[in-house]
Amino acid sequence: MVKVIGIIGSPRTGSNTEIYVKKALMTAENAGAETEIINLAQAEIEPCIACDICKSTGECSIYDDMREITRKLEEAHGIIIGSPVYFGNVTSQLKMLMDRSRPLRVDFKLKDKVAGAISVGASRNGGQETTITAIHQFLLIQDAIIVGDGAPMAHYGGAGVSGAAGAAAEDDTGLETSANLGKRVAELAIKLNPES
Repeated sequence: MVKVIGIIGSPRTGSNTEIYVKKALMTAENAGAETEIINLAQAEIEPCIACDICKSTGECSIYDDMREITRKLEEAHGIIIGSPVYFGNVTSQLKMLMDRSRPLRVDFKLKDKVAGAISVGASRNGGQETTITAIHQFLLIQDAIIVGDGAPMAHYGGAGVSGAAGAAAEDDTGLETSANLGKRVAELAIKLNPES
C-alpha cells in the first residue's frame, strides 16, 4: 500500500500545524493511502556539523532520531511537511531535519516521491508562502515531485491562519487547502506506484 508521511515541524505538541497536517493525512487515507505522523516536537535531532561523513558512507555520523526518520522518508511514497511561520521561514526543528537529510541526497533517495507543504501563520499574509517556498526548495533539491493543493484553489499547498492555540480548527480555508493537498499527494503517489 502507498504510504504518506506527515511531518509536523512545530516545536509544540498539539499545535495548529498538527491540526492541518492531520487534516491532510485524513484525506490521504480517504484517497487510499496508509499514513504516519512524524512530530518533530517529540524528536531528538541535533544540528548538522558538516563533517561530510555522509558523502562517503551514505549515513550520518550523528546517532539520534534522524536515523529512523531518514529510513521512514526513504520508504514513503508521499511526504507532507508542515511548519508554522517563524520570521517568514520554517522552524529551527524543521531546518535541522532538512540539513540532516543529506544522506538521502547522496543517491537521491527522495527522487520521484510526491510531496507537498503546509504552513500556518498568525495572519492571512503572515509568511505562509515564503515558508512553503522554503519547504519546496528543500524538496526540489531532494528531487521530489511537488504538488499544490489542487482545484478548486490550486495554490502552493495548505495555508492557514491561526493566531491562538487550537484556532486552526476554525480556519475553513486552511483546513480546505490542507485537505486538498493531502488528497493530491495520495492520488498522485498511488498513480505513480500502482503495484504498491
